[in-house]
Amino acid sequence: MTGNGTMQGFGGKNTQVVCYAPNKITFNGIWQGGDPFDYSLPLFILQLAMIVFSTRVFVFLLKPFRQPRVIAEIFGGLIFGPSGLGRYEAFTKKVFPTQSIMILETMANIGLLYFLFLVGVEMDLSIIRRTGKKSIAVALAGMVLPFLIAAAAYSKIVPPHVHQKGHEERVDKATFIIFFGVAISVTAFPVLARILAELKLLGTELGRIAMSSAIVNDMLAWILLALGIAFAQSRYILEFEPTANVPQNPHLSVSWIMILSTIFVSFCIFVLRPGIGWIIRRMPEGESVSDFHICLILSGVLLCGFITDSIGTHSIFGAFLFGLVIPNGPFGSNIIEKLEDFVSGLLLPLFFAISGLRTNIRSMTYSAKWIWTLLVLVLCSLAKIGATFFTALFYGIPTRDGVALGLLMNTKGLIEMIVLNVGRDQEVLSDEIFALMVIIAVLTTAIIIPMVTAVYRPGRRFIPYKRRTIQKSKPDAELRLLACIHNARSVPTIISLLDLSHPSKKSPIYVYALQLVELTGRASAMLIVNTRKSGHPALNKTQAQGDQIVTAFETYEQHATFVTVQPLTAISPYSTMHEDICNLAKHKRVSLIVVPFHKQQTIDGGMESPNPAFRTVNQNVLANAPCSVGILVDRGLGASTRATNSHAVHSIIVLFFGGPDDREALAYASRMSGSPCVGLTVFRFIPGDEARESIIPHEESSTDNGSLSVVTDKDKDRQTDEDFICDFRLKTSNNESVIYMEKVTNNGEETVSAIRSIDNIYDLYIVGRGEGMVSPLTAGLTDWSECPELGAIGDLLASSDFGLAVSVLVVQQYVGMGLQGDGVGTPDSPAAQQPDQPLIDQHLSKALSYAFGKHQNLPN
Repeated sequence: MTGNGTMQGFGGKNTQVVCYAPNKITFNGIWQGGDPFDYSLPLFILQLAMIVFSTRVFVFLLKPFRQPRVIAEIFGGLIFGPSGLGRYEAFTKKVFPTQSIMILETMANIGLLYFLFLVGVEMDLSIIRRTGKKSIAVALAGMVLPFLIAAAAYSKIVPPHVHQKGHEERVDKATFIIFFGVAISVTAFPVLARILAELKLLGTELGRIAMSSAIVNDMLAWILLALGIAFAQSRYILEFEPTANVPQNPHLSVSWIMILSTIFVSFCIFVLRPGIGWIIRRMPEGESVSDFHICLILSGVLLCGFITDSIGTHSIFGAFLFGLVIPNGPFGSNIIEKLEDFVSGLLLPLFFAISGLRTNIRSMTYSAKWIWTLLVLVLCSLAKIGATFFTALFYGIPTRDGVALGLLMNTKGLIEMIVLNVGRDQEVLSDEIFALMVIIAVLTTAIIIPMVTAVYRPGRRFIPYKRRTIQKSKPDAELRLLACIHNARSVPTIISLLDLSHPSKKSPIYVYALQLVELTGRASAMLIVNTRKSGHPALNKTQAQGDQIVTAFETYEQHATFVTVQPLTAISPYSTMHEDICNLAKHKRVSLIVVPFHKQQTIDGGMESPNPAFRTVNQNVLANAPCSVGILVDRGLGASTRATNSHAVHSIIVLFFGGPDDREALAYASRMSGSPCVGLTVFRFIPGDEARESIIPHEESSTDNGSLSVVTDKDKDRQTDEDFICDFRLKTSNNESVIYMEKVTNNGEETVSAIRSIDNIYDLYIVGRGEGMVSPLTAGLTDWSECPELGAIGDLLASSDFGLAVSVLVVQQYVGMGLQGDGVGTPDSPAAQQPDQPLIDQHLSKALSYAFGKHQNLPN
């Protein structure tokens, strides 16, 4: 049996009381004549599904606007409240009836407990010790002014209420100032980490200052919030429970709360933390956290929450403190990996749904109190920006960076929502102020990314450079390479490629080893950003893999000569990861970007794709790179030979068809040929008579249309190939390890047969991508290509059907903005047309070109 009623509650308010029968929990099915909406369990399941689904919908809708997830979660909660679907009484009574709110709110608070426990585990308190005065000053300045404004505006925005004894009384001033000031001055550290990652600022000086300042800000906010709850609890006991067996002096009550809280904090630091450390030391090294330890930790979160709730602060403090005492390392990382998806994806949206059910935008009337509250909120935000800005100027931070820092420190999120909900529960904040502050929090956070993007400009501009290709690099200049790495598996092949690149005293190699890490959520940004000391264990799998990569390159650098390696990390969603790669390449002035092929070799010799997103990254890099690009298909690169003899000669073959990409591939191979451990074979394909006949009519038809640019540009391109080949053969004429061969083919079928006839003695094939080149020698091959980004020949060599399990490097030469190649233009370009050229001169030019080309193609 269920029933609703009202009774006179605290402060003269009407409180609704709901009674329900215990047997109304589970449902026996619609065939028994029941209604699932009348039973708590099926109703809760439906509510949970609707809340999670709405949150994911808003995440999807707001993703193109680069909004943090917390905005979508708040919207997902608002849509079910009185500001959205809750306006319809039938929907509220059916889907969110009053008797279901208690279960929903209980589960929401359990999810909140575990979420704050995870925040505590992720937070590295050593950053506070390592941070300088700059970050502490920024955090303090951003909190002081909002508190002063809140104190000055207290009488304007806090209306008096009628006490149950009949006289008017306002909310305690100190309590209100603490709650209001913390809510408006807090910086959401988890949300800020995600925003910095989205804006590519994690590794910048601005990002480091913002992160360390946010940690200090959050710690101060938690302390002040605990104090505010203590004041609110003492007022509640004194006014509404005068017969309770507690001290009637509110100051004495606050003192007891603070004393017991201090004892609990000391217990966590000096008893719990050593105890957990003892447990971790007894765990076998390298093994994941056992089920027993997980259950122990989960129970500890609830127990600590119960203790702090009993003391008189709030259960969230116990969970947060318990998370803080978990030592940084694999133990905490495993806990995060096991709990984060469930807590953040399933339980946490319930808290935002409860906040949405409490937020009634229609309750905000255009009164003087509403105007004053809005004005104070805007002034507090501007004051926080201004205080941060002037503090940054004082410490010598550039003006634009100071403005961006002020905007970033105004990031709101879950922490503010917690403060607002606790303040509303404690009757410190009215429904109107609560709703208005939720809206301001959403708007403030939503404009952070676009405003910071518009304001912030990196202080150092890119330096223009000419050596964007290996072909144009000076032979006695330093060669800069950017090697992209998804996982540790590709490191040995990258190192082998560096060995083959012939670093020397005249031409050393500087390598930027860029580990590519997907930004999947809040935790990845927070964990990776934390500065770690050498010798400390990794916090998660990403850092552990990063340590392996760094260690491998450091070891290689110690044993190699004339090679310098700088390990870096790019944390981005795969959709924008190419921006990090291209910006770094431009900033570091590299000549070649090496990216791993999206497929990896399996044990049986096949090729599989561990992550399809890798292919999208490669395609975006090819389209936007500021220099040449090489896609490396990893099939060992002679690993077995190196294992038996590190001084063995590595056989490399270049398949040359002509064009800018093939010239860049040959330029890189020419550099390799200088190494005594490299044997180079250049296999050039020359079009036969049938292939030339298929080219000439096409060009004649182009000439008849009045366009000369195709003929001239292709002739020029072939002449460039001839000059480059002649120059290469001249330079390597005395090098016995270089072999030059030519093969005449007429079509794609003959080309494939010629490639298959090559002896299986090579460790690495180097080919040009052939972008923009149309050749009868590869005609028809692109129709069967699985990976067009490799080009026709590269796709053939990388295919599992090719039969040779060798590594392949596919090279694309940088041709500059607005160019299609070295002299390759568009046939219909008006600027390229020369209508005054006599037709006979065109045919004569072609004839001479072919005659000259044929003469040059003769083997020596």
